[in-house]
Amino acid sequence: MKRDALLIYTDGACSGNPGPGGWGAIVLSPGGRVRELGGREARTTNNRMELGAAIAALRLVEGDAASVALYTDSTYLISGVTRWLHVWKRKGWTRVDGAETLNRDLWEELDRLSSARRGRLTWNYVRGHKGHPANTRCDELAVAFSRGKPPVLYDGPLLGYDVDLFPPAAQEPPVPERRRSPSAKGAGKEPAWYISLLDGRLEKHATWPECQARVHGKPALFRKVSSPEEEAAVLKKWGAA
Repeated sequence: MKRDALLIYTDGACSGNPGPGGWGAIVLSPGGRVRELGGREARTTNNRMELGAAIAALRLVEGDAASVALYTDSTYLISGVTRWLHVWKRKGWTRVDGAETLNRDLWEELDRLSSARRGRLTWNYVRGHKGHPANTRCDELAVAFSRGKPPVLYDGPLLGYDVDLFPPAAQEPPVPERRRSPSAKGAGKEPAWYISLLDGRLEKHATWPECQARVHGKPALFRKVSSPEEEAAVLKKWGAA
C-alpha cells in the first residue's frame, strides 16, 4: 500500500439477524492519525451492518483526495461491490428473479461513494476471526455497539494506538469452485458454495469441510447454493437479508 493512501478496516455484527446490530471501522490517514468509528441499529441484519461500516468510513474521508485501501471480511460486501453492483444497476436494481435488490438504499450510497473515488479505491478481503489485529478490533467494536455497550473510540496518533494496523497479505475471498469430472458426467454443472449463519454472523465456504468445521455441533443454519440469486433467496428465508 502506498504511504499516501488511507487505510480502512470495517466489520459488522448482528444478534438475531434480524436483530440488534452494530458496526465498527478503523481509519488511518496518510498523516498517521487513527480514528475509530462505530454505530448501532436496534433492528437490522448483519449484511446491512457490513455495508454501513464501509459507508460510514468512506463518508468520513469523502473530502480527502488520497487513495483508499479498504479491508473487510464480508464476502457479501466484496462480491457485491466488485461483481454484482453493475449488474443490479443495469437491470434497474432488480435481481434475475425480478425482485428488488436487497439493501438497495445502502448499495446506492456505496455506489455513489465508490464512483467518486474511481481508480482510487481498492476493495480487499481479510479472512475474519483469524487473528488479524485490526479485523479483530473492528469486530469488537461492532459487537459492543450491537449489545448497546459502545466502547471508548480512539482518535489520535498512530504511535499511541495499541492495535497493529499492518495491511494483511493479499487474500482471495471464498468463491465458487467449478468442479468437473474427468468424464463428461459432471460437465455443465454450475459452481456451488456453502453459506452458514451462526450467532448472527454469515460466512461463505468454498468447500463442505470448511462449512462443517464451523457448524458441527452448534445451533447454526447452513446450506449449499449455486448462484447469488439462490443465496439471496436462502438468506431471505432465514430472515438474514
